[in-house]
Amino acid sequence: MKRIVLKIGSSVLTNYNEIAYDRLSNIIELVAKLKENDYEVIIVSSGAVSVGSTILSLDRNILANKQAMAAIGQPLLLSRYQEESAKHGFKSAQILLSSDIFSSPEKIEQSQNTIETLLSNNVVPIINENDSVSVDELIFGDNDMLAAHCTLHFNAEKLIILSDVDGLYIDNPKTNKHAKIIMLRDSISESEISKDKEENIGFGTGGIISKLRAAKFILDNNLIMFLSSGFNLTHVHDYLIDNSNISGTIFSK
Repeated sequence: MKRIVLKIGSSVLTNYNEIAYDRLSNIIELVAKLKENDYEVIIVSSGAVSVGSTILSLDRNILANKQAMAAIGQPLLLSRYQEESAKHGFKSAQILLSSDIFSSPEKIEQSQNTIETLLSNNVVPIINENDSVSVDELIFGDNDMLAAHCTLHFNAEKLIILSDVDGLYIDNPKTNKHAKIIMLRDSISESEISKDKEENIGFGTGGIISKLRAAKFILDNNLIMFLSSGFNLTHVHDYLIDNSNISGTIFSK
């Protein structure tokens, strides 16, 4: 069996602060196809705060407000995952990880045992940081780094990040419509990830810098990361099932 971590960004799972049902359904359909092709899939899912805001819209710059929206959004999002998973004959379960999880060998082992038990029983783990009870800004800061740590500590071979970008571009595609995707990167320099985190719009906490940080962590641990669009799953399907890369960036030494 091949094991991957599939990280899904808020921009993919939500649309105008509502759950993007078609996209989530397509992602679970992809997970089902991956399972049919001998993959074990661990999902790291963003979107709880954004989904929660559809029920209780508060100023997300206030931590307590953000925690409250996450508490509302997490069960709503999970219920949708479970509904879609059931259509394809498997179950899904939520795991909320605290910010200190990977600094404790005992907590790592406990989490590994839970992950292994779920996977061995045909259950797809859906992981998120425990936003609703965190005291301060979380150690990862975004789910890209959380997903990178999950890839290492939960014994996956690859991290797949589904985002609102098709890959890593040579230039900014928002300002240059002719910008080209970098198909393969085998290293990330410190200077690329030392920039201040760019301003974020909406509810996502990541951005291209956070994805580069995750990629560096993955490369430093001799793993593989693939950055691709969460709106067009053809590319990740081609990469994982057909072993071809038409669009998207592979980070591999």
